Amino acid sequence: MRARTVLFTVVLLVLSGCVGAAPAGPQSTGSAGAATDAATPTGPSVRVTVTEVVDGDTVKVKYANGSRDTVRLLGVDTPEVYGSNTPGEFEGVPDTEAGAACLDAAGENASAYARRHLAGEEVRLVFDETADRRGYYDRLLAYVHVDGASFNLALVEAGHARLYESTFTERERYRAAETDARAAGRGLWACAEREADEGATADGGTVGADTADDGSSATDARIAVVRIHPDAAGNDNENLNDEYVVFRNEGAETVDLSGWSVADAVGKTYTFPPGTTLEPGAELTLRTGTGTDGDATVYWGRGSAVWNNGGDTITLRDDDGVVVLERRY
Repeated sequence: MRARTVLFTVVLLVLSGCVGAAPAGPQSTGSAGAATDAATPTGPSVRVTVTEVVDGDTVKVKYANGSRDTVRLLGVDTPEVYGSNTPGEFEGVPDTEAGAACLDAAGENASAYARRHLAGEEVRLVFDETADRRGYYDRLLAYVHVDGASFNLALVEAGHARLYESTFTERERYRAAETDARAAGRGLWACAEREADEGATADGGTVGADTADDGSSATDARIAVVRIHPDAAGNDNENLNDEYVVFRNEGAETVDLSGWSVADAVGKTYTFPPGTTLEPGAELTLRTGTGTDGDATVYWGRGSAVWNNGGDTITLRDDDGVVVLERRY
């Protein structure tokens, strides 16, 4: 009888071990059993790897078992990069062509910021039990935590996103962060500050420099692309100096551009020579062809055209390689 009891106990223990084994895959951990990140709120969560940054507020992720999903960052909205922007959605941004162009550039900056911090990283998705689990297009709605901190909130604090009015626990905290960013003119809110002087030009984008991790500006200046002229008169390759990009220093401090670089979408790169500076309010034209550099014009020195007439991406990086401005046209 005792032998049967022992055998029965062993079988129960083996079965308990099987039932308790956690299956691989996109399983969320309940708040009671989850490892708690430093940021709030805590809730059901799962670790994933970011495989692609779609734009400032949308990423694609992969679970441990290899399955994939698309995540829309909860509670935030960054300017569009694949569609048109509506200035009326961003308080204080003028509802003009210039305001929309400024938001276009701000959207590119938000996307660059997200790529720099999220692309290829292992992050924790935290779900808010007061919010819907999925939104439009069946995308997951979640907070993205990086090293225990909420990236959603960081976007708002840096001025790369506005509060998206919806039901979620952190709404008032995000509202306060947006108010602070607007008052400081950080990120996209620089578009609102320029209503009096009509903001960005119709053919360019003007926006504050990309934002550092602590929410401060990555540079002391706001650099603008104020004119893009990719289609030179006649044959582009025979009129290289009529292909150009014009930058303007919208800040209050002189910028030393020594070692800064400009690149197109496929990586053709120009590096500003030592001693290149840009005074507040001054413009600098980068021409594709050959000539003698001056205070207002520098020459790439290429033998063929760079900028695609049908659309391209202009990326400006500082001497540390940090993206200061990314502008699509």
